Amino acid sequence: MSDAPKIAQKAPYPVEVEAGKNYFWCSCGQSANQPFCDGSHKGSDFAPVKFEATEDKRVFFCGCKNGGNGVLCDGSHKAL
Repeated sequence: MSDAPKIAQKAPYPVEVEAGKNYFWCSCGQSANQPFCDGSHKGSDFAPVKFEATEDKRVFFCGCKNGGNGVLCDGSHKAL
């Protein structure tokens, strides 16, 4: 695996999250369970990033893995 994450998709993943639940976002782009980690990063410098939902709502997880807003989409995919 290279030093740059794989672009899983050039769009965010809308997910209905539940208050108090933890979600582990895939940072490497290799997971078959996007946008969440499935362990595909093993053996690389990548690690899943924990997102703790504070309320029940829809959030948009980053799909391009190149955003500057952590696990949530900031529109960076539009420049790829």
